[in-house]
Amino acid sequence: MESWLKISCLLCIFGFLRELRPSEPYHAEILMGEWYHVTQDEVNRSVYPVGTYSYLSLLIFVFLITDLLRYKPVIIANAITGICIWGTLIWTSTLGGLQAVEVFYGFYQAGEVAYYSYIYAKVDKQYYPRVTSHTRAAMFVGKLVAGILAQLVIGMNWMNYKQLFYISVSSQVAALLWAFFLPKVEKSLYFHNRSEAIEGATKSEAGNLEKGSEQASVEEAEPEKKVPARQLLWSHFRSAYTNPLVIQWSLWYAISLAGFLQITTYMQVVWKSFANEPTIAWNGAVDVALTLLSAVFALLAGYFHAGRLSTRNSLLSMALLSILEGGCVLLSCWTDDIYLSYLGYVLYGGLFAFTITVASSELASSLEEDSFALVFGFNTFVGLILQCILTFVVVSEKANLNLNVFQQFAVYAFYFIVIGVVYSIAVISQYIWSISRKPKAIQETN
Repeated sequence: MESWLKISCLLCIFGFLRELRPSEPYHAEILMGEWYHVTQDEVNRSVYPVGTYSYLSLLIFVFLITDLLRYKPVIIANAITGICIWGTLIWTSTLGGLQAVEVFYGFYQAGEVAYYSYIYAKVDKQYYPRVTSHTRAAMFVGKLVAGILAQLVIGMNWMNYKQLFYISVSSQVAALLWAFFLPKVEKSLYFHNRSEAIEGATKSEAGNLEKGSEQASVEEAEPEKKVPARQLLWSHFRSAYTNPLVIQWSLWYAISLAGFLQITTYMQVVWKSFANEPTIAWNGAVDVALTLLSAVFALLAGYFHAGRLSTRNSLLSMALLSILEGGCVLLSCWTDDIYLSYLGYVLYGGLFAFTITVASSELASSLEEDSFALVFGFNTFVGLILQCILTFVVVSEKANLNLNVFQQFAVYAFYFIVIGVVYSIAVISQYIWSISRKPKAIQETN
């Protein structure tokens, strides 16, 4: 087996084990059950928001420390955090304990950056597309198996909801043990960027000596100076965000991600609020359907979009799909039938997978290769800021809106609809402006 493929397989197994958390589809169901001394309103307004704020506050720190420590230690720390999270959920029962868990969960989410960026430091750039698909597929498979396992265990009445935590914590222990087998990383993008230059210089020296050009070898073999991390970060940031296309698609990415994170965080609370809640909660089956549809739509986005649409048409199609996403969210919260709510959520997830894949593709095609992690990390940070604003305005008691969970989701639905309308108007106005400018340009040339 080739070395790059071996490393990819090792990392994918870790990703699979990390995502094998059958308690996730029933998280709200468990917290609002008989095992915890909290109300539904406390879960909605006092527990989940802590995770959102924690994720935001830790993301930039984790991104930088991941590069400084060269990935593997953060991957190991992430697995340890997973053990702490689901281990604590087994024995705690208080509001304070659940809030502490959410703080750790913020680090757990932020730590995904180490998983996704580790592979780029270990394989050649020619393998980036393949290893990217491998690592994301591993996460999808882990979620898929977790959803199937959760629904099977609950449907067959083999365990109660809370006992799913034992499987989740076991998978985190397995992920931790597996993480120690990952190869060490010798270089990183910002804090340890010198080794690649030295290696290149050494190879250049060897080639010149073979040709007998000793003088040239001395000049070319001189190692490049290490670029300070702060200078390199600023250079990549400035290069990316002075590009209008990058700004345009980054805004779309951040706005769309904020809505998605908010909806996926609170969707289970909506289902728990239905009057006709089924005897067996089908959250696991819904997660399976969502994962499958997301994977299919992401693949379709790659094949459909590649080279077939201009940037303007891509943005217009994203705007129209955003309006459809809003409609799906409305379906999930404006119906009295929980099964229609399930359907709306699954359709929304599929549409989001399509749009975020297209946005990521457009962004990647407009970036310098080495700035991918920085730009996507910063866009995620902006998305989290927007999510925190949504949380504070819509969910927090301090805003005094006092919206119930169905009204909150109506706000999120119109959030997507308004974004779609605004982007549609902007794209159409830009097109009309460019058309109106063409006759003037022709007259000037004549």
